[in-house]
Amino acid sequence: MRDAEHGTGSPGGTDADPGTDADTGAGGFVRDGAWHSVPRRTAPEGPAQALVLVDAQRAFLTGPDAVPDAERLVGRLAALLERARDAGAVVVHLRNDGEPGAVDEPGAPGWELYFPVRRTPREHLVPKEDDDGFTGTPLGAILADAGVRRVVIGGVLSEMCVSATAAGAVERGLLVVLPHDAHATYHLDDIPASVVSRVAEHALGSDPEFVASSDTVRFTAPAPAGR
Repeated sequence: MRDAEHGTGSPGGTDADPGTDADTGAGGFVRDGAWHSVPRRTAPEGPAQALVLVDAQRAFLTGPDAVPDAERLVGRLAALLERARDAGAVVVHLRNDGEPGAVDEPGAPGWELYFPVRRTPREHLVPKEDDDGFTGTPLGAILADAGVRRVVIGGVLSEMCVSATAAGAVERGLLVVLPHDAHATYHLDDIPASVVSRVAEHALGSDPEFVASSDTVRFTAPAPAGR
């Protein structure tokens, strides 16, 4: 993962709320030389059985090196986490193990998760070293064993670990819900962070369920095995 010290993005600063910018309508992607529209949904097609929080670590959510509008992002992730727990859904906290000297190097203050993990059969901490949270981790097995079909993904950084993990989930046949206001990143040179996040969504194509507001996301407990 690119971090606040070693990446090309510009940490800190302020940015427009990505969930309320002017372009809340269709996104899209290019395929075979043509533009294909991907409408942003009012709400997901159904409740999700799991929430995956991607790298919600202190390096990216607190202090002067936090992503733009980190306080608002934290509030949205906290609300998703509370609803998932209350519904009995599976919760997975992905924690990136950065390289030596990185702000998320294991043991560094920024490596710690922002949200404490509740050690229950349905809440898991999964360390990772790759952008894709499924690579070299038990994430896929955790979701499959629980019978998860639809998963909500949020966290940081939009164009890196969030995008890669969402793509990994799609590849495994999961229905992916990606709330636009529940993931964030840094400014990239002269490109505002909100634009970088939007482009990251478009690059995923039409498979995920893109919703403008995380407030519309609902959770349910996975069905028992065999149902």
